[in-house]
Amino acid sequence: MSTGPHRIVFANEKGGTGKSTTAVHVAVALAYQGARVAAIDLDNRQATLHRYLQNRDETARRRQIPLPNATHVVFNDTTPEALDALVADLSQDHDFLIFDTPGRDDPLARHVATSADTLVTPLNDSFVDFDLIGQVDAETFRVRRLSFYAELIWEARKKRAMATIRDARREMDWVVVRNRTQHVEARNQKRIDQALNELSKRVGFRISNGLSERVIYRELFPSGLTLLDKGHLGELGTSHLVARQELRTLVAGLNLPPANHRTASGQATPMVDVA
Repeated sequence: MSTGPHRIVFANEKGGTGKSTTAVHVAVALAYQGARVAAIDLDNRQATLHRYLQNRDETARRRQIPLPNATHVVFNDTTPEALDALVADLSQDHDFLIFDTPGRDDPLARHVATSADTLVTPLNDSFVDFDLIGQVDAETFRVRRLSFYAELIWEARKKRAMATIRDARREMDWVVVRNRTQHVEARNQKRIDQALNELSKRVGFRISNGLSERVIYRELFPSGLTLLDKGHLGELGTSHLVARQELRTLVAGLNLPPANHRTASGQATPMVDVA
């Protein structure tokens, strides 16, 4: 298999699904494990991923505390060639490349999706979001057909399958992450469960639980802190502890490979538990 950095692409053509928040927390979790992480924000309008990690750097300087972080850049060019050049440069010194894409149909988002080792599609538990990947019957809620985005990823995976053999690349792992699940009515959630399971068998994605909609995630943005920053968050309530465990479960569910990080002496750096 390829020895290059593992590419994690967070992609969803709808906004408001927790895509950037999930990307930030995965990046910080990997940094806590000793991995060298580069985060590339392709949404140069909002640049939420970049701003969050930038706030994190500022907090570390202001408080004079060590906060593991990712290298973070906003990509302001428009061509795949320029993006490939940036990726090639960052690949030399990092174990993971994380891409946060805009919540709309975007040529660069399509481009990086085809090269993803792990493709993460966050969805809210609603049929409004489910419609991104599949259309259901109004009476039975059975999946009638794939939606445009699922067809797009299906084609990307077919192309990637050829590269897997030709270029010794990893096989793409598509993970649909269910964010913000706690307010969904039980009967509707059961219907979504059935529809997701049915569609996953047809197009080959895995389903993972993500981050619930808790105020804590929004409150931490100005400081760039995450729930993994124990000792810097003050007294945590029960809901925060539950959310931290939720985050650990999400990271574990992505089944990411161990980092290839090496010290200057050539020795492998031990991975740090984020518990």
